[in-house]
Amino acid sequence: MLDLNNKSILITGGTGSFGKKFVETVYKRFPKVKRVVIYSRDELKQYEMSLHYPHSHYPSIRFFIGDVRDGERLKQACEGIDVIVHAAALKQVPAAEYNPMECIKTNVFGAENVINAALASGVQKVVALSTDKAAAPINLYGATKLCSDKLFVAANNMKGARNIQFSVVRYGNVIGSRGSVVPFFLEKRKSGMLPITHEGMTRFNISLEDGVEMVMYALEHAWGGELFVPKIPSYNIMEMAKAIAPNATYEVTGIRPGEKLHEEMITETDSLSTVECEKYYIILPATPTWSFEDFKKHFNAKAVEMGFKYNSGTNTEWLSVDQLREQIVKHVDADFSA
Repeated sequence: MLDLNNKSILITGGTGSFGKKFVETVYKRFPKVKRVVIYSRDELKQYEMSLHYPHSHYPSIRFFIGDVRDGERLKQACEGIDVIVHAAALKQVPAAEYNPMECIKTNVFGAENVINAALASGVQKVVALSTDKAAAPINLYGATKLCSDKLFVAANNMKGARNIQFSVVRYGNVIGSRGSVVPFFLEKRKSGMLPITHEGMTRFNISLEDGVEMVMYALEHAWGGELFVPKIPSYNIMEMAKAIAPNATYEVTGIRPGEKLHEEMITETDSLSTVECEKYYIILPATPTWSFEDFKKHFNAKAVEMGFKYNSGTNTEWLSVDQLREQIVKHVDADFSA
């Protein structure tokens, strides 16, 4: 059973939506955690987060200003760290298309810096966050995250005698996260008109809490090199629009550059090395440091059928308008009373 008491944890991108929820969860479950290091580059966000974690009540928390692009700074931050959760990334698709090298420096070179710092510092567990856009990517952001995934999986082949496991969790759109469709629609409903890129567009849906649970699962169970994918529902963009603004008018604006009609988390090619467990699919590494058969037996996992793919448009589980509204009220604190 996972026990982070008396452990030291570093979260890159720790002031983001995921980082804040992860830290909240850690303190609830593991009050004797030894140290929690928030590593990020925005001092204002660190200051604002520090107001919620005063040193008098949370003496174990540390706010460490730094960029994942800075390998030496990362190594300083990793001194004495047992666990790294890598959540730092440049995520905005249009910004990545316009500033490609900036995205590459953070998402690819930054990932390599995290790996090197972990290998140099005696870290035992590393879990990196991925995205559905990394599967068969068509935009630069997705391509950089695919590169990042490959780096973390391959890092297990470089650990030598070190007691360390690197793994990846990949999930879809987090409901209500910054820059996502929910806060955008909530703002636009004030005008009475919602812009819709395509009426047939679908997306996977996951809550921030479930994303944190995935990382906790990986920290507890990963053998090294796995890519964990959750079994989660999809929604149609029109259903989301109706859930947020049922009386609004809609204007179809067309799919934006670098945007997919449907998202994918496991491609048909991935199916050749994918197994299914109760709550998750797991894409296994091409060159594992352990036995496939032992792994499948331990997790009671079975290989998926050849040609299987996990696509938001062909998913078997869907959220209705009412279910979406419940999710929004619960996770975004939106008001539908008016």
